[in-house]
Amino acid sequence: MQNTDAQQGGEPEAGADEAREAAAEEVERDGDAGAEATEEAAEEPAEEPAELVSERADEDDEAGRDEAGEDKRKDDEEEDGVEAEVTVTAEDAIAADLEKARAEAESYLDDLRRLQADFDNYRKRTLREQTARTAAASQALVARLLPVLDNFELAVSAAEQSRDFDGMLKGVEMVLGALRGVLEGEGLAKIEAEGKPFDPERHEAVIAVEQEDAEPGMVVGIVRAGYELGGKVLRPAMVKVAK
Repeated sequence: MQNTDAQQGGEPEAGADEAREAAAEEVERDGDAGAEATEEAAEEPAEEPAELVSERADEDDEAGRDEAGEDKRKDDEEEDGVEAEVTVTAEDAIAADLEKARAEAESYLDDLRRLQADFDNYRKRTLREQTARTAAASQALVARLLPVLDNFELAVSAAEQSRDFDGMLKGVEMVLGALRGVLEGEGLAKIEAEGKPFDPERHEAVIAVEQEDAEPGMVVGIVRAGYELGGKVLRPAMVKVAK
């Protein structure tokens, strides 16, 4: 019985000890929490006045504007440098193109001068050749006419000595035939007119006459013979035309 009472008396003491330990642990936890709150409060910065906050914001804005302005100035300087380089490069390219164009123009001018000199030489040479051909043709024609001139002189001399009209007429007819032969050899041809319709390109009407046996517009007489040279009208024939 005594043991049992002793045990019963010891149990309340043990419960009291446990209660004290629990209370001590709670107090310790409360102390730790307070300490942590104190430390957090100490770590948090104190709230600054509104004026200081505004001034600091203005300073930050001004510093930001200064940095932005400096960055812009640097960008502008870089752009100006690039533009200057581009301008210099463009000017060099223009100068090179201009120099090339001048060289080409000078080359073209030299070619033109040579071409003009060649053309002048060609024109002078052609003129000399034409003059030479004309002179040669004239010489040949005159050489062929000299026999005709000789025959005329012989006919006149014979007529003066003999006074033979028939002989003189025969001699003149021979000279005329020789002259015609020379001219025909040069391409001269007599224009046919009498009995042909009037052709204004080959005939020249000098008078209109009435003729019963001729139709109007027909050539009925020749006043002066016309000639063609090389197929071209050298002189139209003067004719009488029936009306």
